Amino acid sequence: MYSKEELIEFFKDDIFATKLLGAKILDVKDGYAKCVFNPNENHKNAKGVTMGGAIFTLADFTFAVATNQNEEYYTVSTTSNISFLNPGFGKTLYAEATKIRDGKTICFYDVIVYDENDKLIAKGNMCGTHIKK
Repeated sequence: MYSKEELIEFFKDDIFATKLLGAKILDVKDGYAKCVFNPNENHKNAKGVTMGGAIFTLADFTFAVATNQNEEYYTVSTTSNISFLNPGFGKTLYAEATKIRDGKTICFYDVIVYDENDKLIAKGNMCGTHIKK
């Protein structure tokens, strides 16, 4: 399993999530990841709320970090479903991806996104496919 530092190094090339969004990896464990980003004016919609696409990107990035800890294969997203439960008014948004099932070729994860006040913003279910290196 890759360390947090190795995953940070690997995902620095995920330009959209790490540079444009500003997502950062906070914690990793087997089958789990926690990431964060601080929305700014570039991430807001016309109503001044964090855009759903930015929230989804944080969720998808966190899923990628959680599922790409294995040294034998890469994991790519195959299906994603996200429900937006509350507006993203927070100054800080966190996402946590937790493994539900991990098979030989397919994995399933739950992902939650919440703000600095622990208000649930979104909940997603994501499926990935393992590809041997």
